[in-house]
Amino acid sequence: SAINFLERLCLTWMFFFMMCVAERTYKQRFLFAKLFSHITSARKARKYEIPHFRLKKVENIKIWLSLRSYLKRRGPQRSVDVVVSSIFLLALSIAFICCAQVLKGHKTFLSAAYNWEFLIWEAALLLFLLRLASLGSETNKKYSNISILLTEQINLYLKMEKKPNKKEQLSLVNNVLKLSTKLLKELDTPFRLYGLTMNPLIYNITRVVILSAVSGVVSDLLGFNIRV
Repeated sequence: SAINFLERLCLTWMFFFMMCVAERTYKQRFLFAKLFSHITSARKARKYEIPHFRLKKVENIKIWLSLRSYLKRRGPQRSVDVVVSSIFLLALSIAFICCAQVLKGHKTFLSAAYNWEFLIWEAALLLFLLRLASLGSETNKKYSNISILLTEQINLYLKMEKKPNKKEQLSLVNNVLKLSTKLLKELDTPFRLYGLTMNPLIYNITRVVILSAVSGVVSDLLGFNIRV
């Protein structure tokens, strides 16, 4: 019993350590995205002590797009994706086991100690996945903030009125900003957890196995057949 307890403790510590590393990576990505969104604002750039430049030249737009692409790829990618997908698979497996136990006998489900352990693990994993989903969504919003480009376009229109002799040059920059806005809208997609949508195998497991198990549990508890 003591050896079994120590093994569980070590495995739990290792697993949650990897989860903390993945969360730290997501937090760093969010910090980079937050600071990147403040580059074109003089007040915010001064507040956070970061470089500041306006998108009033084609060279500046090129630097802005290159920096955006570099920051999105910075840091560990595949290793963190493997950790997140492993956590997602574990959560799916525990959910399937719990559903099977409920179908076997929902009245005696909570009487077993290992079922309580499964529920605690499932709750911890779901909270962690929700945390990652929240950080990933906020990061994506920072990088997909098209209002920055729209603000720069308005500033260019105002400069055209004040400096008609530079209208041709400013029109070129404005056209590049419009193309950049369309490009970002085409390339950017809503944030998705790696394990659920980007891996077809995990998606099929979720759709076929887990939803079928949940459907069986709901049908057993409610007393009539239901399809999910």
